Amino acid sequence: MAVLVKESKPGPATAGIRLRSPLRQAGAGWIFVLPFVVMFVVFYLGPLFVGIGMSFTDMRSTDVADPLGVNVVGVDNYLRLFNDETMRKAAFNTVVFVVTALPLTIGLGLGAAVMLNSGIARLPAAFFRLGYYLPNITSIIGIAVAWKFLLEPEAGLVNRLLGLVGLEGAAWLQNEATALPSIIVMTAWRSFGFTMVVLLAALQAIPRELYEAAEVDGAGRWERFRSVTVPALRPVLLFCTVYSSVGFMQFMEEVLVMTKGGPLNSTISASLAIFNQFGVGNYGYAGAASTVLFTVIVALAVLQLRIGRSR
Repeated sequence: MAVLVKESKPGPATAGIRLRSPLRQAGAGWIFVLPFVVMFVVFYLGPLFVGIGMSFTDMRSTDVADPLGVNVVGVDNYLRLFNDETMRKAAFNTVVFVVTALPLTIGLGLGAAVMLNSGIARLPAAFFRLGYYLPNITSIIGIAVAWKFLLEPEAGLVNRLLGLVGLEGAAWLQNEATALPSIIVMTAWRSFGFTMVVLLAALQAIPRELYEAAEVDGAGRWERFRSVTVPALRPVLLFCTVYSSVGFMQFMEEVLVMTKGGPLNSTISASLAIFNQFGVGNYGYAGAASTVLFTVIVALAVLQLRIGRSR
């Protein structure tokens, strides 16, 4: 005997529940993200627009008490940047720093990750992961002070070790030719631990079957690395490149502690030059320099993402 079951249509109460449920979920999500949004607007987005607006004025520290004394100067501050020898030197040093420290950091991180993933090290991998990553989470001020003592001409450990093997030391931070390279080496040593941890996680996620198939096809160790490892790590390498380059474009603390931009501005960075302008009260000029640096960082990140995704 057939039983006919009448299909019930959702009533107004059921429909209301279905409509309200997504709204409630969205509302709960906004409640959780609201503190971050407020902090982002107050401490990041707000100061960004204030700085951009300030860059078109001649505002100085003395004008804070008297805002009516501020004059709009248009793009004069931006034109002044191109004629400022200190700013040009700071921009050049920043480019040299990023172009040199970035591949060095990525290369050291990749090499350490491959070494730990292959099991070459006899000690537990956790020991090396902690040791390599520890400088990355240590205060940059403390690391800069320690390296400053290590690189001292007379009592520095580096020159003493060189003297033990019959080599003559150098005034690493007092010489124009060696000051910036010394800071680059210190930065790469401090930063490659983060890259290593990220790449090691990506290496461990690569299926073993890919390496076995390549080995069956007669691929050697280098061929497996080039044909399997590198393509699989490309998205992670892109992330590490963008992340590191954005940080390196803003390097300042290590220079401020170790050399204060000297000798003869050979180590001054863009961020340190902007910091100095804020320190002497040139708020409008410093705002223009900050806006240019922000624009360059965003453009560099977008360019790297486009090139990386196209490949």
